[in-house]
Amino acid sequence: MCGIAGIVRKTQSSEGLEAPLRSMQAALSHRGPDDRGLFVSDDGRCGLAHTRLSILDLSPAGHQPMGISEHGAKGKERSAKSEGHTADSREQGARSSGNERYWITFNGEIYNFRALRDRLSADGVVFRSSSDTEVILRLYERYGVDCVKHLRGMFAFGIWDDLEKTCFLARGPMGIKPLYYSERNSTLVFASELRALLPSNLVANELCPAGMTGYFRTGSVPEPFTLIDGVRCLEAATYLLWRDGNSERKTYWTWPEPSSTLRGQEAVASLRKALLDSVQHHFVSDVPVGIFLSGGIDSTALVALAREAGCKHIQTFCVAVDDPKLDESDVARRTARHFETEHHELKLDGATGKSWFAKYMEALDQPSIDGFNTYCVSRVAHENGLKVVLSGLGGDEIFGSYPSFRQVPKLTRFAGMLEAAHPLKSVIARYLMEQKRSGRLRRVGDLLQQNPSITSAYTTYRGIFTREEARILTESILPTVAAWRAVEEIPDDTAERLGGAEAVSYLEVTRYMRNQLLRDSDVMSMAFGLELRVPFLDVPLVETALRVPAGERLAAGKRFLLAAVPEIPEWVAGRPKRGFVFPFQRWLGEEWKQMLGDVSVPRDVLAQSWYQQWSVFVLKHWLARLTARQLMEVPR
Repeated sequence: MCGIAGIVRKTQSSEGLEAPLRSMQAALSHRGPDDRGLFVSDDGRCGLAHTRLSILDLSPAGHQPMGISEHGAKGKERSAKSEGHTADSREQGARSSGNERYWITFNGEIYNFRALRDRLSADGVVFRSSSDTEVILRLYERYGVDCVKHLRGMFAFGIWDDLEKTCFLARGPMGIKPLYYSERNSTLVFASELRALLPSNLVANELCPAGMTGYFRTGSVPEPFTLIDGVRCLEAATYLLWRDGNSERKTYWTWPEPSSTLRGQEAVASLRKALLDSVQHHFVSDVPVGIFLSGGIDSTALVALAREAGCKHIQTFCVAVDDPKLDESDVARRTARHFETEHHELKLDGATGKSWFAKYMEALDQPSIDGFNTYCVSRVAHENGLKVVLSGLGGDEIFGSYPSFRQVPKLTRFAGMLEAAHPLKSVIARYLMEQKRSGRLRRVGDLLQQNPSITSAYTTYRGIFTREEARILTESILPTVAAWRAVEEIPDDTAERLGGAEAVSYLEVTRYMRNQLLRDSDVMSMAFGLELRVPFLDVPLVETALRVPAGERLAAGKRFLLAAVPEIPEWVAGRPKRGFVFPFQRWLGEEWKQMLGDVSVPRDVLAQSWYQQWSVFVLKHWLARLTARQLMEVPR
């Protein structure tokens, strides 16, 4: 896993690309502490930057940006080593194209790269490295944009074709790795993080009202928006092909249609096989791999499956908090002893968390009401020398343990029943919207003012503020814009077609998980040069799970997952669902109270809960860290 950036322009220019690329590269240095590289094409139309976290092929042959000549072309390809580059040194100068036609800057891991390499080698392709990066390039040479259909893993990359003068951007099917881009004045600029685009001085110096209202609605900025106007997050399972200042985007993978073709013991056996296969692939690494271990079923399942797969010397990591109701460290400790892992534990109290807060805020790429827990456990793993960890993210969303799987369909039915009684519905909606003590009731009132859909019911359940409150908060920061259109809830066609708990599973993955959990996990793990992998979001595993009827797969208590992983101890399987959470409400009322200060909001906005106040605080803190040069529209 690494940091990537690039600038592509339509015409040749005497204005150099190296300086802005180096500024972007510096903003990504934390993502790749092991190496860095630059490439600028001879005609000055394309520049690529990379910062490397060495996981596969630790030799200089894995250096990026990587270039290859066409297979069978005359002439010797350039060495992967830059001038002055060694395995332990930094790249000294930007590389330009020679015999090489294709150049790549790549972030992620391709778990099936060895099988792909063997297949290509059998067809006569000669490789000069043992990296997955070179495999992607050769696949692109052979299949073009369809190369993404062969890749199993998590990825975001950019490929420059120096002959055709095209740039190809792609992001993985589940959206595990982010990729941000902007197109202005026939120039494409992209990077792994939003903040890496700002030093290029090629993006708009304005805040995005749609991104901001989306943040106030849900506690994270929803794709494809960002907080910078004109900058987009490339959607999951999407590629972008840029040519001559124009681009086209295409979705290459869609959420599978549930088929209900697996039932009973056949379903359990198929899931177990897919789980073991995913864990084995996620342990592909040339450095040690650890596991984040809580007291929950998902992370315990990963440890059990890793043991079953024959993985040795497993290290596990846990955070203990100073609240007995939320602390899971005793369960994690017992589980670690049971599976004989090398266990590491951090004891975290409010005072320690407060002392880490400034560094946490520096690590934020975009504001979020989550992420501090991942920041803390990533710190523990980093301090113990790890570069790769597995996380149980995705287990709740795919196998259904959140209360949302029950509550969202109920909200949908409630709104639907009132739809036929318009006068009554309007009265109830106005009454709930006027509540002064309950943000949740106000959000239900907001739901009743919309056309009933499972999409709007889901947003209501996961929401922070109502649509009107989000508009008011946004306009209090950006008084010259009209934000109302940006907060209209558009029903998701896939969710509406699926309906019920199946729709909730889809929405949890594509909204809450993708916009918040995965993004925060990427940023907070990479703050410590740590690669975080998520086996439950392996596409073959997801496709297998979706062949099981929702009634079985999403049964209460994760009975289906427990049946597939019977090694999970009873002291874990029998525990009620908690989640990996910290005692923020108490900390904000005690140790962190002075730091939070007085969070003021406009008069018509209710911000009584800790998470509402926290969301406002985090956004204002994020805005305050931006310089006047980066965002001229931020009010002083």
